[in-house]
Amino acid sequence: FINHDRISFIHRESASEVQLYFEGILLSDNGGEMMKELLLKWNRVSLVKQILIGLIIGIILALTIPDAAKGISIFGSLFVSALKAVAPILVFAIVLHAISKHRNGQKTNMKKIIVLYATGTVLAGLVGVIASFLFPVTLSLTSGAEDIAPPSGIVEVLKTILFSVVDNPVNALMNANYLGILTWAILLGIALRHASDTTKNVIENFSNAVSSIVKWVIKLAPLGIMGLVFDAIATTGLSALRSYVELLLVLLGSMLFVALVINPCIVFINIRKN
Repeated sequence: FINHDRISFIHRESASEVQLYFEGILLSDNGGEMMKELLLKWNRVSLVKQILIGLIIGIILALTIPDAAKGISIFGSLFVSALKAVAPILVFAIVLHAISKHRNGQKTNMKKIIVLYATGTVLAGLVGVIASFLFPVTLSLTSGAEDIAPPSGIVEVLKTILFSVVDNPVNALMNANYLGILTWAILLGIALRHASDTTKNVIENFSNAVSSIVKWVIKLAPLGIMGLVFDAIATTGLSALRSYVELLLVLLGSMLFVALVINPCIVFINIRKN
């Protein structure tokens, strides 16, 4: 080793220690490369397969070592909280961007789009209601708040809706009041339709950034599903898993019926083509 222009020799024992030290650095570097390679391979796997893997791991841990692995249930709570946190700002950003970028004289067919959207939504809801009566599923949920009284009449319902519409925008985002969020996003979008291109670019960049954050949260879905499934099975047993599977089958069946029957019928009525 050269230190201050002097060469000092080290004993064989010290040389062995130095060799072990540098070998450790090389091993840590190789470990980092292996970790990167594993992450790249994991990212190549589709999200559905990742969720299935998380589901299987959650079931196995809940059945084998529920006490030792009870800490992973926090992943489910964090995932649900992250979705709840990002959903309001996502709706606000997307609606604001979509309305503000509209230019005068630009043909959008918005009326027809709204009619088709409303028709599809009503029919999809109808399919869901019919499926829930044909294939009833009972889930064991946590007890809700019992001190909340239902609305006394239609007047109270309308009053609640109106006050939700004119809610403070910050308060609407904090409390996930989607009526207030949509109202403010639509009004601001209309007001910003005549804004400069620079302002619209900022809004578009903001919307894209929020969408990227949502993608990052969705990437954590396997961990979230693993934590949720583990917590459900460890708390209520395999009976809860059976109920969730039944509910999932009803949900997927309803979605397939809407996608393969209802939506094609709507399209055929409008364009007279298959």
